[in-house]
Amino acid sequence: MAYLARRSGQALLVLAIAFTATFVLLQALPGDAILIKFESPELGLSPEQIAEIRQSYGADVPVWQQYLHTVAGFLAGDFGTSVQYGTPVHELLGSALPETLVLAGLGFLVAVVIAVALAFLSTLAPFGWLRQALRSLPGVFVSVPVFWLGIVLIQVFSFQLRLVPVIGADPVQALILPVLTLAIPISAPLAQILARAIDEVQLSPFVAVVRAKGASPARVLWLDVARNATLPTITIAGVLIGELIGGAVVTETVFGRAGIGRLTEQAVANQDVAVLQAIVILAALVFVLVNLVVDLVYPVLDPRLKRKAVAA
Repeated sequence: MAYLARRSGQALLVLAIAFTATFVLLQALPGDAILIKFESPELGLSPEQIAEIRQSYGADVPVWQQYLHTVAGFLAGDFGTSVQYGTPVHELLGSALPETLVLAGLGFLVAVVIAVALAFLSTLAPFGWLRQALRSLPGVFVSVPVFWLGIVLIQVFSFQLRLVPVIGADPVQALILPVLTLAIPISAPLAQILARAIDEVQLSPFVAVVRAKGASPARVLWLDVARNATLPTITIAGVLIGELIGGAVVTETVFGRAGIGRLTEQAVANQDVAVLQAIVILAALVFVLVNLVVDLVYPVLDPRLKRKAVAA
């Protein structure tokens, strides 16, 4: 219980720091979202009317009062109102979040499949040159920018091979290229860590004992090595959630998907501070929760860490 309380306290501290840093940085941005939208000559609003609008959004009070008001609102589940859309931010997030969750979830699952396939095939491949080629692929994947990869996949699979339509695609077809775009860079560090862990575990004495009993290399790898090799991979998987969220934002922008990425792009263009604040905190919350779960599950998988957690 003490370990859980300590980890939960650390997670709350990270969220508080992320919230404060985001608020300060957004307030420091040049320009004003309210003036960008309402000071247009086409609207013909008087300075008095614009002042009333600023008052309605709470932008006429000192920054420290805005901070306290924003904190109170977030704690009560009120993320404010979008200046650009005139809609409560929680409604915008509610409509955009499902698309992003589907993309991120499928992208992560495909990334795990690719990583496991690369790590295990690079160990079981019969030829040295093939094993070396498979080991070098993650290094290539991790260096590829997400937006460039998405454009290349569209050019190859949609325009040249005509396997995945860009226009008129059904919901499943519309997910194929975005999921691959998101999954390939994420799979690279997973494959690298898993392959390295497999190499280390195979040098353990218990593996030598199993091999001495006549077990095949595939049996040793899948039944004896895999469980111990996946432990460090779980840790890096939690860290990669941040990259997964960022990759989902870029991927949605490239493929024109109506998710958090599109919402973020429009909020940045219009300096919609309330929307940006909510999106950053949402991303931080997901990152913190996933890593908290990893920290709590890891001692269960590794009894040595469980004893250390209890002793602490």
